Amino acid sequence: MNNNRVQAIFYNNEWHKAKNEKIIKVYNPATGEAVAEVQAAGKEDVDAAVSAASKAFEYESHWRIMNASQRGKLLYKLAELVEKDAVLLASLETLNNGIPYVYAYSSLLKLTIRTLKYFAGWADKYHAKTIPMDGNFFCYTRHEPIGVCAGIVPWNVPILSLISKLAPAVALGNTIVLKPSQLTPLTALHVAKLTKKAGFPPGVINVTVGGADVGESLCKHPKVLYP
Repeated sequence: MNNNRVQAIFYNNEWHKAKNEKIIKVYNPATGEAVAEVQAAGKEDVDAAVSAASKAFEYESHWRIMNASQRGKLLYKLAELVEKDAVLLASLETLNNGIPYVYAYSSLLKLTIRTLKYFAGWADKYHAKTIPMDGNFFCYTRHEPIGVCAGIVPWNVPILSLISKLAPAVALGNTIVLKPSQLTPLTALHVAKLTKKAGFPPGVINVTVGGADVGESLCKHPKVLYP
């Protein structure tokens, strides 16, 4: 993997080149060796990713009309794919984050898979209530997804941090743009590939790698409702 160029901007279920053509080097903290180069997103890339997420959330889109149980099935499928690639993902965590492989594989990946399955189970169980009222009235509450979410992921335990943001957002019908740390993006990029394989519609899950400028662009974006 040494000095490999890795695509790092994922939206609409496709990989895209950074519009600013900037590159970030990714290092192995144990050796100081550069193990990969990833494309660095800029404001234009964030705009494109948010636009994809916003379009996926449009009224009567495939994602909006999908049954809650089906959203759960997609998350279960993603959990299966993560479990299938657990050795690879644990290796990437060790290579890119410095976490001991034994812990990454035996604990971190297991927690990641459990988190996916936990929120998959909630997809069709987080519902509203009817409320008793005096008189001839019918009162009820209805829970609705809020729209495009932003998930800014730290460098520590990156895959678990990523899934802890992704899973609850999409379980309840939102779309999301994720920004993994520019220091530890490799597992997030592999998970992005797995979300397409799992069957998530285009624009539901998007990934942009970059630094503070990308995080600021996400937080200030007018179409992001929950930074």
